Amino acid sequence: MFPPGSVRVAAVPNAWVNDDLPELGRGTSFEQIISEMALAGYEGTELGSTYPSDAATLNAALAVRGLSPSGGWVSTWFASRGGAYEQTLEAFRAQIPFFTAIGLQDVYVAEVTGAVHQQPVPALANRPVLDDAQWDAMVRGLGEMGRIATEHGLRINYHHHTGTGVQSSEDIDRLMADTTPGETFLLLDTAHLLVGGGDPMEVLTKHEGRIGHVHLKNLRQPVLDRMHEQSLSFWDALRQGIFTVPGDDEGCIDFAPLLRKLADDGWSGWLVVEAEQDPATAHPLEVFRAARRHIADLAGL
Repeated sequence: MFPPGSVRVAAVPNAWVNDDLPELGRGTSFEQIISEMALAGYEGTELGSTYPSDAATLNAALAVRGLSPSGGWVSTWFASRGGAYEQTLEAFRAQIPFFTAIGLQDVYVAEVTGAVHQQPVPALANRPVLDDAQWDAMVRGLGEMGRIATEHGLRINYHHHTGTGVQSSEDIDRLMADTTPGETFLLLDTAHLLVGGGDPMEVLTKHEGRIGHVHLKNLRQPVLDRMHEQSLSFWDALRQGIFTVPGDDEGCIDFAPLLRKLADDGWSGWLVVEAEQDPATAHPLEVFRAARRHIADLAGL
């Protein structure tokens, strides 16, 4: 389906240790995480909070397992006040030597001003709505960040996320219209898009030329329904298992047409499997191995 070598498959460590809700998987070692990813058949890993901050240590650990870094998360505060704009850029510049030393190309960014995905409040009702000045500051900052990234062989992929100022497909449309191709790419996260009321195929069709990364994450519809009906926080939704892996019969997303469209349109890059589940009830090695087989069956990868 995809030309050989054009697409690689990576995993996100938050199924082992959840960065948004650290009680899930607390104490799981970095070595266990990447060893199980390799055993499950993945070629890459997104960076996580438990990964070494020393480039040589991380490079050695990944290399012996045949893994490459697919991407790393950077929070942005461009819409905040009191010097946060400048501090966001300074913090990003400080991370660049590490990113380049480990051979990472893609940085995932999300504006977290006012974000509630790490707060014990109803996530959908309390998501921030940026005013025009805040939105313009975010757009300006992403452009500046994207230009800095390009100078160092990196690229910025915007991650729309539940409980943040860019959550819905309408938010994504506005962001893509207001940012510059080549400076700001889009990370398409299938499950977060459903939580935000959008349709993955619609966003893929509309913005595929801008999509740098795809997070293949499944969603349990009954938990999303409870998120609306019972005003769940993002934490509570995670605890109740709102996300799962591709191929799980409890998930509601059909990944076959999405992968087919990506292949038909000649897309290349990292497909990244993600599912923030409680590792005590959804053993990461088992579920990620099953997800890897499912992707192989669908796309020949």
